[in-house]
Amino acid sequence: MDLIVAVDKNWAIGNKGELLVSIPEDMKFFRQTTMGSVLVLGRKTLAGFPNGLPLKGRDNIILSTNEDYNVRGATVVHNKDELFEELKKYKDRQIFVIGGGTVYEMLLPYCKYAHVTKINYSYVADTHFPDLDALDNWNVVEESDEHTYFDLEYFFYKYENSNPMDIE
Repeated sequence: MDLIVAVDKNWAIGNKGELLVSIPEDMKFFRQTTMGSVLVLGRKTLAGFPNGLPLKGRDNIILSTNEDYNVRGATVVHNKDELFEELKKYKDRQIFVIGGGTVYEMLLPYCKYAHVTKINYSYVADTHFPDLDALDNWNVVEESDEHTYFDLEYFFYKYENSNPMDIE
C-alpha cells in the first residue's frame, strides 16, 4: 500500500475541508499515478471531490464510522479491521491512501511508499500530514527538479518506509 499527498512547507494538507491549492500538474500526476488502482479515503475527502462522487477508473473504498453511510459506486467500510478485510480482495492491485488527515495517520505505518508533492509556501491550515523527514523509517528515494505554477515552487518526492507493517 502506498499513499499520495500534497503538502506545504509545514506539512499542511488542508483547511476547513478544502485542499490548500490546486496545481494542474500535481492533479495530472495524481490522476496518472492512481488510475486503475484502489483508493482508500475518508468520507470528508470524498465530499471534496467533484459532486462528492468516487473517482472514475479506480476502485474507491471509503472509511466512515457512520454505519448508515452509503456511496453509489464505492465500497464503504467502518474501521481498520473492515478495511483490511476488504483490501484482501485487491492483493494484486496497487492501493493508494489519498486522505484525509485521520486516514493518513491511521494507515501511514502500513504504507511502503509515499508520493509527496511539496509546495514551497506556508498556508493557513487546520489539517497536517506527519513530517516524514522527522521519522527515522522514512527516506527520500526520488526527488524531482523544481516545478513552478505561477509564483509557486513545488517538487515531487518519493519516500520509502524501511519497515512497513503488514496488513493482516
